[in-house]
Amino acid sequence: MKKDIEQRLKNKNINPTAMRLLVLDFLTQQNAAISLNDLEKGMEPSDRITLYRTLKTFEEKGLVHHIDDGTGTTKYALCLEECDGDHHHDLHVHFYCTSCKETFCLPNTKIPEISLPKKFRPEEMNLVIKGICDHCSPD
Repeated sequence: MKKDIEQRLKNKNINPTAMRLLVLDFLTQQNAAISLNDLEKGMEPSDRITLYRTLKTFEEKGLVHHIDDGTGTTKYALCLEECDGDHHHDLHVHFYCTSCKETFCLPNTKIPEISLPKKFRPEEMNLVIKGICDHCSPD
């Protein structure tokens, strides 16, 4: 497992430091997107600034993407393998559960192509559906 984590970093041209290996291992174990606070709590004791820089490096290299789910807290989730530092190719829908407050990637549900007026240039897209997830839904 450690070799897989290390190779995943190397594939994205990220130097596999001990902290980066730990953060990536932690991220691979998550079922939902996590905030910097969640990461910090899950990796205690750790330095918040180092964790933030690690997430930013991962994002710049196309290993994670950030999600604005409307809660005011940025969340992070692993990208698909096709993403790189220049472009995140996995423009998918996210789901925010209003009950458990978790944010989930829906990688099989792509953001539809949007037709913009002439001279409008998109820089970022985000589509969040809010509702109740399968774990919180009554049987």
